[in-house]
Amino acid sequence: MWCLVMASELCKIISAAKLERHKNLFLNNRNLHHFPLELLKDEGLQYLEGLYMTSNSLTTLPENLAQKLPNLVQLFLHSNNMVVVPEAIGSLVKLQFLDLSDNALEIVCPEIGRLRSLRYLRLADNRLKYLPAEVGDLRELETLDISTNRLMTLPERLHMCLSLQNLIADRNRLWSVPRHLCQLLSGSQLSHPGQRLSFLNPDLGRSRELQCVYVDKNIHLKGLPSYLYNKVIACCGCGSSIQVSEVKLLSFSSGQLTVFLPAEVKSIGTETDHVLPLQELAMRTLYNTYYRFLKDLNFLTPISLPKSFLELLRCPLGHCHRCSQPMFTIVYPKLFSLLETPMAMFTIVYPKLFPLRETPMAGLHQGSTTVSFVAYCCSTQCLQTFDLLS
Repeated sequence: MWCLVMASELCKIISAAKLERHKNLFLNNRNLHHFPLELLKDEGLQYLEGLYMTSNSLTTLPENLAQKLPNLVQLFLHSNNMVVVPEAIGSLVKLQFLDLSDNALEIVCPEIGRLRSLRYLRLADNRLKYLPAEVGDLRELETLDISTNRLMTLPERLHMCLSLQNLIADRNRLWSVPRHLCQLLSGSQLSHPGQRLSFLNPDLGRSRELQCVYVDKNIHLKGLPSYLYNKVIACCGCGSSIQVSEVKLLSFSSGQLTVFLPAEVKSIGTETDHVLPLQELAMRTLYNTYYRFLKDLNFLTPISLPKSFLELLRCPLGHCHRCSQPMFTIVYPKLFSLLETPMAMFTIVYPKLFPLRETPMAGLHQGSTTVSFVAYCCSTQCLQTFDLLS
């Protein structure tokens, strides 16, 4: 009897919304297990811009959602039981706000990349292990909240979200932040506390727009890039003493493929000879050649290389903090054992440590962390002339 009363009341609300051409419809806490059919009858709600269906028990969305609600701008589905973001979501071309937090999401369909007007996306408190690369097609996206999931990586194409200002990825399982993400110029806040981060890209912080970096409780994190020394940094609980497994000295990674270089290459670049690895020398030469030829309009294909190598040339893993020389490979001579942590997909050449207490942000932490700032130099000459505060 109670269910019949609820259904009757729901029909009246939807009918009134159709008749009076409501722009917002609130169906929160209605104990809904299925999307209301009344919303989809006849022409649907052509004038509706905001649909609020939080705290129900919805498991999916209808395929004809965009056809019946073509002008939807805001869709709030917080606290439901959805496991998959269905393909139908991609047809809501006017959608700007989408909240799917606190569901049971395991999969986000690639069609989400078709929401070219989307500005605000919340996927927090779900079970996501990965995000589709198509998220990078959301050029208008300003806020992405993916906190409290099971993400171990972020898509490389995320850096193509040129309007992204707030990336909130707290309490996941991230080991690193994609180097391409450091290219974002509009971001003012980066939040990655409670992860498994062992390093931050040395280029993070070059952007003047980036003002706040939150990396609390990343116990593997032993060093902060020196470009962050004048930013607002939260890193409490970082740098705790932990046991780490032995890692390879040199490797090249592209996507899910990792190629370990031969032993004869690994032996170059020790603490005694200070010779750069062969791959590093080759990549720097290619980099300079590539960009020199790009300036020649008559030379349309400057270098014939696999796409993975061209991606590396366009975006090095890091730059020298002294002379901005691009760096590409991973180097772990014994000279660098002060860092005591594996830093996969990362360049470390002649690091110099600057304790946090010696920086302008020292008073904010009061010894609650053992993290230091790390400067990276491409040669011993740069190392000898380097000054963090210069």
